[in-house]
Amino acid sequence: MTIETRKVTTVPGRARRLAEDAAEAADVRRWQTHPDVVALRVERVRAQVDRLCWAGIVLGLAFTTANVQWFAAAGAAFGSLPWLTAWLLDPTVCLVLLAILRAEQVTARYQVRTGAWVRAAKWLTLAATYVMNTWSSWAAGSPAGVVLHSVPPLVVFVAAEAVTDLRDKLTEAVTVAFMNATERASVHEPVVAVHESATQSRHRAAGRKLFADYLTDARNAWTPEITITPAWARETTGCSRGLSSRLASALTAEIGKGVRADD
Repeated sequence: MTIETRKVTTVPGRARRLAEDAAEAADVRRWQTHPDVVALRVERVRAQVDRLCWAGIVLGLAFTTANVQWFAAAGAAFGSLPWLTAWLLDPTVCLVLLAILRAEQVTARYQVRTGAWVRAAKWLTLAATYVMNTWSSWAAGSPAGVVLHSVPPLVVFVAAEAVTDLRDKLTEAVTVAFMNATERASVHEPVVAVHESATQSRHRAAGRKLFADYLTDARNAWTPEITITPAWARETTGCSRGLSSRLASALTAEIGKGVRADD
């Protein structure tokens, strides 16, 4: 009789603790996959990728500058005018290349495609750098010299092409994370709300505003003449940009009106 009573009294307590742990784990997982959190992590990775690629590109171009100067000077006396002006050749090409890469850094961030002239200019500057670095070795018939002077320009070429694609894919990762978070919210939000009552109570006690709170504020502020947009949701509730689209979609699903995208 004592054992049976112990089971009856302890199992509900364990179940409640397990339910709270499950709710807390679901809450942590939801925040880890939140579009704003994912975007922040991607921004950190993007910054690391940019720093590493730019460091490699600058070092590679610095190596080519000395080779191109020697090629352009063509045996001119040290300190003479031809010797000095030979130092201007490779920086001229490199500055154009760096300007193109810097522009692509911004366009790739917003997935804007550049024209054919931009790509042609990038390839032309890279090809010019390669030819000026390896011409003397090809003319002398030195395979070792060709390999030595080919590696830095080719690394710069590959890095210049790869970094643009990497930025584009990192931006796409943020978009995919947002879409996945929106789909999960539309499918699982009612179930999660039931099982997370204990966690939500703790969050409200700590002063944290939940999605349900934002939705309530938006619902109270909406009137029939208002067109629901993410911008209106942000202005009305003060929610983040990543949450505003989900909030506008949820409110629209309740009232049956379409959501118009931000201008």
